[in-house]
Amino acid sequence: MSSISARRILPLLFLWLLASCTPRNLVYFSNLKDNDRYQTPPEAPVELRLQPNDLVSIKVSSLNPESNALFNRGVLSAPGAAATTLSTESTPTEGYLLDQNGNVDFPVLGKVKLAGLTNTEATTKMTSLLQQYVKSPIITIRLLNFKVTVIGEVNRPSTFLVPTQRITVLEALGLAGDMTAYGRRENVLLVREQNQVRTTTRLDLNDKALLTSPFFYLQQNDVIYVAPDKIKQVQASTNALTLTLAGMGITVLAAVLFNFQNIFGTK
Repeated sequence: MSSISARRILPLLFLWLLASCTPRNLVYFSNLKDNDRYQTPPEAPVELRLQPNDLVSIKVSSLNPESNALFNRGVLSAPGAAATTLSTESTPTEGYLLDQNGNVDFPVLGKVKLAGLTNTEATTKMTSLLQQYVKSPIITIRLLNFKVTVIGEVNRPSTFLVPTQRITVLEALGLAGDMTAYGRRENVLLVREQNQVRTTTRLDLNDKALLTSPFFYLQQNDVIYVAPDKIKQVQASTNALTLTLAGMGITVLAAVLFNFQNIFGTK
């Protein structure tokens, strides 16, 4: 074996090892320099629109306690009883579930379609419908099952219930214990379903432009998937052992060839 062969193999081996150790950027908003004062109007969160299978709380307040009891999933009081007595169904966390057609089954009114409406629009609609039964009703509507899911290369993947109905990508990752060192910060997948249409968007958390992105604020039922980097993929692959043995074999072979040419190589 000539020394030329060994000289060709060793650089190739070095390049292979170098490619497997490519450095990665683990810093969020890394293009925001230390001395930068980044000031820009943030993208306003989009007002949520109710969707089928949402669970909402609808509270009716008026000057008539009996009407309040009836429309707040209670029962009318018996003669002589306290006017504010409610049944066990009055638990405020029970809520109304929007069916597949986006309707709620509300006392007296029957089925009312709320899907596609914002909280403000739904409140206006319910107020208008109840005015014929209750004088000057005050309606409060709140989404009870606002949740986001964070999976993949994070420390605590899970589905999180958000009581405030407002959460950012960073806050969701914080609930999940942040990304692991293997998480690809430059290519986070956001899955969103609206109007029975599922869309996907890629987010770059190394870029400060995310702070003004319309996807910075999440919506109900959003799913964040943090993909692993190539090193983690190789480790999890069924061929990981084969690749490891192949790498060791190349290293041993290169060493043998190098020693062989030193001992028996031709000048």
